[in-house]
Amino acid sequence: MKTVNLQLPQKQLLELIETILVYKFPKMSPKEIEAMFGLSDLKQTRVYQEGRLEAKLEAVPKLLALGLTVEQIAQALDLDVAQVQQVEQQRRSPE
Repeated sequence: MKTVNLQLPQKQLLELIETILVYKFPKMSPKEIEAMFGLSDLKQTRVYQEGRLEAKLEAVPKLLALGLTVEQIAQALDLDVAQVQQVEQQRRSPE
């Protein structure tokens, strides 16, 4: 029997678990489920936070392509202007 190695990124795994819990407990609100299973603690972990930051930084080039300014992107994604500028510079001069 073949085994399949499915590895999901940490963020996707957490989202999958949250989705399963929401469907498993349809009469509970997401906040109640979060409190019951301590999901808010999970979201405070470094791994989760880094995943969120990575996703925001991946969105920067697309928003730049749409014509948004660095300042607009930083405000919309709750990033520092310097972080957005760094992505913009990397986009202009790929290594």
